Amino acid sequence: MSSPALFLSFNSRIRWSVTLVLAAVLGLAAWYLQYEAQLSFSLLSGAAFGYVIQRSRFCFYCISRDFIERRETRGLLGLLTALALGLVGYHAVFGIFVPDASVGRLPPGAHIGAISWALVFGATAFGLGMALAGSCISAVLYRLGEGAFSGLVVLPSVLLGFLLGFYCWNSVYLQFMQQSPAIWLPAELGYAGSLLVQLTVLALLAALLFRFGRDKAPAAATTYQAIFVTRWPAFVGGILVAVIATLAYLRVAPLGVTAELGSISRSLGSQLSSFPTRFEGLDTMRGCATVVKETLLSNNGVFILALIAGAFAAALPAGDFKPSLPRLRDLPRLIGGGILMGFGAMLALGCTVGVLLSGIMASALSGWIFLLCCSAGLYAGWWLRQR
Repeated sequence: MSSPALFLSFNSRIRWSVTLVLAAVLGLAAWYLQYEAQLSFSLLSGAAFGYVIQRSRFCFYCISRDFIERRETRGLLGLLTALALGLVGYHAVFGIFVPDASVGRLPPGAHIGAISWALVFGATAFGLGMALAGSCISAVLYRLGEGAFSGLVVLPSVLLGFLLGFYCWNSVYLQFMQQSPAIWLPAELGYAGSLLVQLTVLALLAALLFRFGRDKAPAAATTYQAIFVTRWPAFVGGILVAVIATLAYLRVAPLGVTAELGSISRSLGSQLSSFPTRFEGLDTMRGCATVVKETLLSNNGVFILALIAGAFAAALPAGDFKPSLPRLRDLPRLIGGGILMGFGAMLALGCTVGVLLSGIMASALSGWIFLLCCSAGLYAGWWLRQR
């Protein structure tokens, strides 16, 4: 009979074999798509993003809950690291596209959203839904790579939330968004002033976290365990997320995970006779754009699929791939949370990745407002779950 050590070693070899095969498949797919450069880069960046956020547990709800319940600050410090380095990277890229920020021209493609009550309501609804569902949309995707099949309940609910948002869009846009300004901080403060003010805010937030945090020292680990098994230090995840975000903006588009979900919902809705045939101003707004799908492959769709694959590749060697089904009693919470996240992402034109992460990195005031309102909704949802 084999000893436990040999059995574990055999399991490890199996997991690594699957991981290497998956890496080869992703590499071949990227090579096959090389003549569609943006699709190829979207695939590689999605796989890298999925790998990094799985290894560093980069989920806005999870790291916020850790601080609320146990005063653990590592995750939030990782987020602040990503935002700080992303701000520096984005400012460097902006200098190429818009040398003079005061000319009144916004940088191409950046997620600089309109400031309106729709943003406030959408961000709050998203935060509430995130708390009820137990993770943000990006975390739902990477946890699918870990075998958490509750995502198969949440994601269709997100599509339903988007569908409800489409039905409400025209009224919301005409009443709250039509005349709303899109405020880009470098245009108001200059590049140097914008960077200085925002980095100062992030530094103050980091100082508060250090002041009130109660983090435990991480357990000792071998080099192999530190890279492939244990959770990565927060600052490592933050640095890598910032690098991926900056390169993604430079090569394809800002990071985001809801454009494809919204497009699928819009395409499905277009088959309904009651679905609006025109959406006022929607296709001119900045953020995670939604369109009626005309092709199977899109940049954001490839990014999402590769994200799940990258997370799966990260979860296998770590032993984090543990298939699980949602409990029946959790279904109402998961469905309600998914609907709220989809509805909120529709009104806010993105989620914690597309608006919060990419928005703040782009120095959009809308990103900071989303952060505040989403945090308020998250805390309300966490409070409700405790009761």
